[in-house]
Amino acid sequence: MTARPQVDLSRFDNTKTFDPGAGAVKRTLWYFTNALFFLNPCFPFRSLKPMLLRLFGAKVGRGVVIHPGVNIKFPWKLSIGDHCWIGQRAWLDNLDRLTIGDHVVISQGAMIIQGSHDYKKVDYPTYTRPVVLENGSWVGAGAIVTLGVTMKSHSVLAAGSMASKDLEPYTIYQGNPAQPVRERIIDPA
Repeated sequence: MTARPQVDLSRFDNTKTFDPGAGAVKRTLWYFTNALFFLNPCFPFRSLKPMLLRLFGAKVGRGVVIHPGVNIKFPWKLSIGDHCWIGQRAWLDNLDRLTIGDHVVISQGAMIIQGSHDYKKVDYPTYTRPVVLENGSWVGAGAIVTLGVTMKSHSVLAAGSMASKDLEPYTIYQGNPAQPVRERIIDPA
């Protein structure tokens, strides 16, 4: 019987397939800024966070609220529109471009995952895809949006659900994988 190929993580070399988009000094400074001001649950000053993100190259609109415990991987790959809310312990693992439109909610514990590994290759290389959360979309508590997904205008990903494909506008999705369950109707009052 012939031995089957096996993963060999000693051959992993992220430099061939992934560019973090900033030098080592900027990444190190962000690491400590993220730990002190974003991940830290004891830092309650929300108004300072958009300014810090802008200092590191993020595009951040007006009225953005970022709660304590939020983890943001690379702010220089982040764009947030106006009047967005990012809940406690949300994880923006934005290894690629993350575009968040206006009036978007990312609830507590939600995850935006933009990288993975090619499990078919022996050296397990990293690959990434951009994610877009269009205007008015809502990522529910504990929900996961995976790489390459676009949540179209006013779509909703219910709590604990996982989106691995694009979500249609004004539609509520639930489950793993997320499936459409009903239309989102917004009361104009």
